[in-house]
Amino acid sequence: MPRKPPLLTLPILEGSHELTITRLKRADDSFTVHYRISPPLPETDGESLVVPLLEALDDLGNEYDDRGGAYGTHPDGTFTDGSLTAQPSLHPDASSLQVRITWLRGGEETSCDMTLDVRP
Repeated sequence: MPRKPPLLTLPILEGSHELTITRLKRADDSFTVHYRISPPLPETDGESLVVPLLEALDDLGNEYDDRGGAYGTHPDGTFTDGSLTAQPSLHPDASSLQVRITWLRGGEETSCDMTLDVRP
């Protein structure tokens, strides 16, 4: 089965990494943004851990709260795979979602903003 094209790709962390949104998965009580970051985020004690936080607002004015996520280096070591979940579920009439992901690293924040098409 061919891989679906990414939803969006943009530079993050002051241009040192590239974020690719690979999919948006809906659930009954939430939604999850799946992403890939290259080069991979640091996971060793020698570098600062990076913590992503998600904020979202749809085109109808509904706000969505971060409920956590997970990430880790892909087995081949070339990128980080991750996901961020928000609640409640996406409103069925929403057509777009304004997303801000804030990356916390070493006491500093860096944010990136994006718009995702969420039509089913």
